[in-house]
Amino acid sequence: MPRRIFVLGLVLALSLPVTLAVVNAGVSLATTNTFTTRSFRGVVTRDTDVCDSASPGRAGCLAIRLDVRKPNGAPLTKAQTSTAFGPADIRAAYRLTVSSSATVAVVDAYDAPTAEADLKVYRSHYGLKACTTANGCFSKVNSSGGKNYPRTDAGWAEETSLDIDMVSATCPTCHILLVEAKSNSFVDLAAAVQYAGSVRGVVAISNSYGGGDSSESSAYNQPGIAITASTGDNGYGVASPASYPHVIAVGGTTLKRASNPRGWSESAWSGGGSGCSTLNPKPSWQLAGTRCPGKANTDVSAVADPRTGVAVYDSTPSDGWVGWMTFGGTSASSPIIASVYALSRNTTGYPASHTWAHSAVGLNDLDSGNNGTCTTRVWCHSAPGWDGPTGLGTPIGISAF
Repeated sequence: MPRRIFVLGLVLALSLPVTLAVVNAGVSLATTNTFTTRSFRGVVTRDTDVCDSASPGRAGCLAIRLDVRKPNGAPLTKAQTSTAFGPADIRAAYRLTVSSSATVAVVDAYDAPTAEADLKVYRSHYGLKACTTANGCFSKVNSSGGKNYPRTDAGWAEETSLDIDMVSATCPTCHILLVEAKSNSFVDLAAAVQYAGSVRGVVAISNSYGGGDSSESSAYNQPGIAITASTGDNGYGVASPASYPHVIAVGGTTLKRASNPRGWSESAWSGGGSGCSTLNPKPSWQLAGTRCPGKANTDVSAVADPRTGVAVYDSTPSDGWVGWMTFGGTSASSPIIASVYALSRNTTGYPASHTWAHSAVGLNDLDSGNNGTCTTRVWCHSAPGWDGPTGLGTPIGISAF
């Protein structure tokens, strides 16, 4: 689906692919991006997909970096923590007041060599207790639990920082297990998910990546663990592993501060994915209101719009970007929701079934926004009750999780 380009009030509907091939100290920075661009007085703001598009049998990460560049093209590198959402914002927006020492596993492809050091900067900046290998809070392993890490990929490294920062923001006291798949093939990612589920203490596994609709791998069917996955960043359309029956499909929203009793306004983000799987059956807990014969995306959602994005710190160089950045994409919402399940510690059986049974009181029911066009309106337009872009809604505390 083409992204829109905005230049001083002139709107052009077109797709702008840009291929970047950079090698820095042996780190591959190649990535293909599609931008949404706004220009004001020569300063250009772009939504940049940091990973390559998914090819058959492989997944693309779903992190979107909000780039601000000077007129000469150089990154505007001032810290972006003043306007991007931090831990206090995430917890306030979703009324998260409890704590947990449960472990949230994050599965990503390739190595993020600076993950632990970057996490230290993020947590220190926001006054969160250190989460390190030394104190037992953080652990990084490959897909078999070892320390022989795969090659570095700068785009996936940014994805990793986004993921572990969002776990920290949502559940500051949770332990974090980072499992790095050998590659972005679905086979390698499934092996990492399988390993993550075998680790004692893991109650949730976040997967911020996706590809075309495909049949479920048994690795994503692990009762007793909340396995979440992003629904995609290209608007209406089905992505896996979110489309798997035993995976909690997490959509995206636009979140803003507001002068209302909640203190926040929230609507469907136009980039979030949704739709009906043609390859996976409908799980028993999904209601007829989805009007999908198979698994319906989305189950629940959280903030994902990069224009109302979250603060992330990453120091693995990628296209000239190092340090504090603003990110969005359903890559942000998946680890947020996984961490809400970790806060609840209510992951017996298939946790999605509890969410569907308690949606009336534990979720913000969103009813505005859309993510494209579709044959059945509720699949791509937010509406009261379940809808494709936002699912059942966003968290109000942990009662629905």
